Amino acid sequence: MKINFPFRITSMTFVVLFVVSLSCSKVKYKYPFQNPELSNEDRVDNLIAQMTIKEKVSQVIYEADSIGRLGIPKYNWWNECLHGVARSGLATVFPQAIGMAATWDTANMLSISTAISDEARAKYHHFIKQNKREIYQGLTFWSPNINIFRDPRWGRGMETYGEDPYLTGKLAVQFIKGLQGNDPTYLKVVATAKHYVVHSGPEPERHSFDALTDERDFRETYMPAFKMAVKEAGAYSVMCAYNRYKGEPCCGSDFLLNQILRKDWGFKGYVVSDCGAIDDFYNGHKVVKTKAEAAALAVKSGTDLNCGETYKALEEALHKGLITEKEIDKALKNLFIARFKLGMFDPDEKVKYAQIPYEVVDCKKHKDLALETARKSIVLLKNENNLLPLSKDIKTIAVIGPNSNDENVLLANYNGIPSKIVTPLQGIKDKLPSAKILYAMGCEHAENLPTFDVVPENVLFTSTDKKETGLRAEYFDNNDFNGTPRVTRTDKTVNFNWWDKAPVEGLGDDNFSVRWTGVIVPQVTGDYYFGSEARNGMKVFLNDSMIVNSFNIHEANKSYIKIKLAAVKSYKIRVEYIEKYGDAGIKLIWEVPGKNLKKEALDIAKQADAIVMFMGLSPRLEGEEMKVEVTGFRGGDRLTLDIPAIQTDLIKSVKALGKPVILVLLTGSAVSINWENENIPSILEAWYGGQAAGTAIADVLFGDYNPAGRLPVTFYKSVKDLPPFIDYNMAGKTYRYFKGVPLYEFGYGLSYTKFSYKNLQMPNSVAAGAEVKLSVDVTNSGQKDGEEVVEVYISHAAASVPVPIRSLAGFKRFFLKAGETKKIEFVLTPTQLSVINNSFKRIIQPGKLIISIGGKQPDAKSIAEGVVIQSDLQITGNVIAVKE
Repeated sequence: MKINFPFRITSMTFVVLFVVSLSCSKVKYKYPFQNPELSNEDRVDNLIAQMTIKEKVSQVIYEADSIGRLGIPKYNWWNECLHGVARSGLATVFPQAIGMAATWDTANMLSISTAISDEARAKYHHFIKQNKREIYQGLTFWSPNINIFRDPRWGRGMETYGEDPYLTGKLAVQFIKGLQGNDPTYLKVVATAKHYVVHSGPEPERHSFDALTDERDFRETYMPAFKMAVKEAGAYSVMCAYNRYKGEPCCGSDFLLNQILRKDWGFKGYVVSDCGAIDDFYNGHKVVKTKAEAAALAVKSGTDLNCGETYKALEEALHKGLITEKEIDKALKNLFIARFKLGMFDPDEKVKYAQIPYEVVDCKKHKDLALETARKSIVLLKNENNLLPLSKDIKTIAVIGPNSNDENVLLANYNGIPSKIVTPLQGIKDKLPSAKILYAMGCEHAENLPTFDVVPENVLFTSTDKKETGLRAEYFDNNDFNGTPRVTRTDKTVNFNWWDKAPVEGLGDDNFSVRWTGVIVPQVTGDYYFGSEARNGMKVFLNDSMIVNSFNIHEANKSYIKIKLAAVKSYKIRVEYIEKYGDAGIKLIWEVPGKNLKKEALDIAKQADAIVMFMGLSPRLEGEEMKVEVTGFRGGDRLTLDIPAIQTDLIKSVKALGKPVILVLLTGSAVSINWENENIPSILEAWYGGQAAGTAIADVLFGDYNPAGRLPVTFYKSVKDLPPFIDYNMAGKTYRYFKGVPLYEFGYGLSYTKFSYKNLQMPNSVAAGAEVKLSVDVTNSGQKDGEEVVEVYISHAAASVPVPIRSLAGFKRFFLKAGETKKIEFVLTPTQLSVINNSFKRIIQPGKLIISIGGKQPDAKSIAEGVVIQSDLQITGNVIAVKE
């Protein structure tokens, strides 16, 4: 196309235009770093050049101060999105990470993280418009957790993608890509791969523990997922772990952070410490004596950002010659480039992600995705005589168990708060509106772990004459109860979730307090568990004595005591709540004594045509550094693989009635259910399934969805099958090294239909260094439509060095109508065909490999039934090194 200019452009004209442009730039931007037309490198270099050492130090701490004279606003680097935007008000909550892993679906994982980052961006810009820049309101997310779930006793294993490095890595790659987006200029959000590296409990010792491993295990098990996250997904942040590795704190290891991460893998982003991990240098690990030494060691080793306050000592370290300003600048540059790549200093119109509307938060599309993911995560472990799916014509069904109607179990940890949560009980009620649904909790999750109810309005009174039910509520427009209340009213009970909004008009959503006063009149005499559950601060007073005092900005915190109360006696009560920032909510809770939960369960079970029991574990039992004192648990970790004895006792008593029983497990880890496997005809594993778990479970129970989930972990028969928990060597752990017979193996999962495999196409031999293409025909040979997960495993039958029994090398999840056949193809890379030699380098050796492909791990029965096809592959030629 010819363009006619109104004047002739000469070289002199160009010079004049360029000078005018520069002149305009100088007028428009006070500092060059404010100019979005410059490169991020140049902008950050210019910004750092303007800063004092005090200002620099203030920016390498996660609560970064504002620098008013430069126009730099404060920024809090701490945010979470493990399975949905967390701890930041309303959000869509997907199944816990271990449940997402059970889907074995990379495409679905990308959809999940895209939805999460949509909500993250929308919420960030919503906060910025209100000048909110606190914790859980930024764009730098400390997810995903890609540690290997090497031992089912680890309480935080539920945050991971399971025990296999390949499955973990492939799922992590998609999760990270969905978070960070695909824009060539800007990051959507920053994803942080954690906890680098060799980190998986025990929780109580993590601040002082040295995780020693065999070098081969280090490279073959603990490193691959992080390498994939960095090299394939481009994760822009890595979080270093609490523990030491071979004597060095992970956040102070030049070997881990500089040699491997940056030099070998080419990592270009920033490293953040786990929270308090730099303090551990002198408090736990005792590798240095002072904060200044710890801060200097961490920065020099490659940890750019401190979650904690130890880096405040960097000025002292500088004055003592422990570190140079240039080394501090290096960390600072890594951090500010991330902020510039997020578009934080550019006009919104230049950043496409800034255009995402707030309406995406909790939208129907995301709710539907949460439901679909919950369905995909469910694993059918047993279905004797095709008891499932149940008929929708059933007249009476009993729903029993502590996980039947517990919302908190579904949300797990590091979670947001959805607008609607469907428990299993509610899911069944919704599915069978005409049936008689009987419910009983049956037992608590474990002995001495109370299950709370909200204190009902009929025992709360604003005055002793009981003329008004409820409590006198005073709402203040500050967080210290000063002055006259903005609103005074009667609240029927204390049971509120305000998310990130104000409770009444005229109050700021992050600066208010509420005081409730009145009397409480118990109806039963006995020992009560009594207290409150709240986000932010709360106190509870009984007869003017404080019995509960808690402040927690991270999550809803249950605080309670055991106290004797007398029936029909009036007790003065005062509840105080303060909100400073983030989510807001409070419940007054108790457990009433004297209930015979087991009898209630058996009574309804006798009336039912079928019984569904919702048992398992709870995030109150397994998790991060927990202080619960329950038999079989320690600091969030497990001492046994059994479900609590009180639950097993109930299951046995219900089964003895002779009624059809379905067991649905809600757990974050593998459990040893040996008796149940022998005696209960149908068993489902539903994990901690997120906001739509109840609907998804009901869909599976009654045949509206055909389950296809697969176990991302091995279910062992006993804790006795495992080496000591503190042993980080892999011998005897996970399907790759466990030589015993598991209860259910990694990759296991049944369907309501059947699949058969035929026509495996692959070469008999290949030259060392060549890739291998293979394909197989998969047929849905059953009567129902359904999904299948094809799994490819490699066994090195002739290796001259130690190797796993077998390793996952490929998987695909896909849908087949009844009778339909599809050709499924895979490509195995040279790296997947390699082994680690005694010099700890990857090589390809000549010799025999066994390749299996099917719906599970290979064994004689599965091969005979055509569920798995297996073939030998001969590697020919000379030993060659693999370029990693």
